[in-house]
Formats: sequence, C-alpha cells, structure tokens
Amino acid sequence: MSYFADEAEVDQYIGGVFRAAAEHPESGPKFAAANMVMRVYYTDPDCQMNILMREPRMEIVIGDIDEPADVTLMMKSDTGDKYWRGEYNLAVGLAKGEVKAKGPVNKILKLVPLTKPLFPMYRDLVADKDAKVG
Repeated sequence: MSYFADEAEVDQYIGGVFRAAAEHPESGPKFAAANMVMRVYYTDPDCQMNILMREPRMEIVIGDIDEPADVTLMMKSDTGDKYWRGEYNLAVGLAKGEVKAKGPVNKILKLVPLTKPLFPMYRDLVADKDAKVG
C-alpha cells in the first residue's frame, strides 16, 4: 500500500516541500536560477507535478501545462517520499532504473545538493501523517 492516499496528498506533501523550497532563503534563489522546467510523473497514486524553476521564484503546478519540460522524471510516489526523507539516493535510483529520466539528467543531479537542507522541512510536513499511520 502506498504512503499517499491520492494525488492531493502527493501535492500536499511533496508539492509542499517544493513550495517550501521556493521560500527557502538559500535554496529558493538557486532553484529559480536553474532556469528550467522539471516534470515529475509520480505513480501509485498518480500525480503529474511541474516544477518551474525561473527567476524571480520557483513555481509548482499540478497537472498538464502547455510548456515542454527540460527534464522529466518518472517514479513511484513512495520513492519521492523516501527521497525527501533523506532515505533514497536519486543517482543510485536512476542507475538501477527505479527512477526513469528523459532529458539532461546532469541538470537534475546538480540540484540534488540544494534539496538536502529541505529534508527536515519535509519530515516536519509529514510528521502528523506519520503519527496517524504509525
């Protein structure tokens, strides 16, 4: 069984940490400066998340958008959850084929270090859900 009940929860928690990243004083401006569109297709439950990294700030849009993605990632929603908890290595996941990518993967891997300070924020976001599940 998946950690997330539905698309709304994927957006609430994973989308929530991306929204928090946009506001983060260190990571936010660096994400915005990446000047790219990253689309993530999460499965089980399904959620299409578009992360528009452009100055002045990063924006998160759920569902279809007209803009093409520079990089597309495909993974299970539970993999996204593990990643944001700091329990999943994205580079290893890509190498094993657990995470599929289209586009210049090196662009994504350059952003990975920016996410590490956000792991505690994600764990705070899911703490109430963990307490109810656990």
